[in-house]
Amino acid sequence: MCNIGTNADVFNPQILYALNCKNKDYIKTCYHCHQNVELSYILSGTATYNVNNTIYKLKKGDFLIFNPGVYHEEMLAPGEEVHELHLGIDNISIEGLPKNYLLKENSPSLVRLEKYGEDFDNLIHQIVAEKEKNEPGFDILLKSYCMRLIVLLLRETYCDGGKSEPSPLSFKSSEKSTIVRTIIAYMNKNYNEDISLDKMAKATYLSPVYISKIFKEETGFSPINYLISIRLQKSRQLLESGNISVKEAAERVGYKDAYYFSKLFKKYYGFSPSRLIKNGK
Repeated sequence: MCNIGTNADVFNPQILYALNCKNKDYIKTCYHCHQNVELSYILSGTATYNVNNTIYKLKKGDFLIFNPGVYHEEMLAPGEEVHELHLGIDNISIEGLPKNYLLKENSPSLVRLEKYGEDFDNLIHQIVAEKEKNEPGFDILLKSYCMRLIVLLLRETYCDGGKSEPSPLSFKSSEKSTIVRTIIAYMNKNYNEDISLDKMAKATYLSPVYISKIFKEETGFSPINYLISIRLQKSRQLLESGNISVKEAAERVGYKDAYYFSKLFKKYYGFSPSRLIKNGK
């Protein structure tokens, strides 16, 4: 059960920065705050934070959320080392909270991720890696990662029970479109691998049934049928480029069985893939 959620009409988070920091020995940052929310995650080592005059001694897996206007500073003792990630996120709108807030006012900044610690750790690494690669389309992926990160935080902080999709966090309109774009981007990147509905679900932190429903609503296709269409379009491009057999084309788009691939191809295009080779295309 959740008592807080997102509003799709105004939910448009943006990652301002993703900093991968390693520090050792004595340091003390200036006492400061931000207009945006900042997240700090301890990957390894230890550190001490002063947050609004409350002292936190942190270790691996600890996580701090600094709402806008929350003053904080980091301190390391001589010989101390820490590896941490800092994320600055802007334009967050959560029902029941002021703009850019992820915690209720006056809540402790320290959040220990008990239910979603592993998922969160994997996701935060994906965010930093995507930001550093800066490849085409990275902004769409960063936005989708950011949305998933916030959902995990809301579930961890405000929801009771297990990893179910609570109704107040059910996605609507623009959120559904973003989820579908994320799934399609995942397909386009991994179409030549063994993709299953379960793997797509894991990539979006949602259940297979839920993503199937959203995907069908937004595209008119099931996720698997959409994946098949991507693979067949890619295979046709390969065959039309020449110098490739049907078996090779099948393998390059993720099909180990050339006979099964040929049946799918003929059903989709109305002719066999071998015709492209015979026609010398």
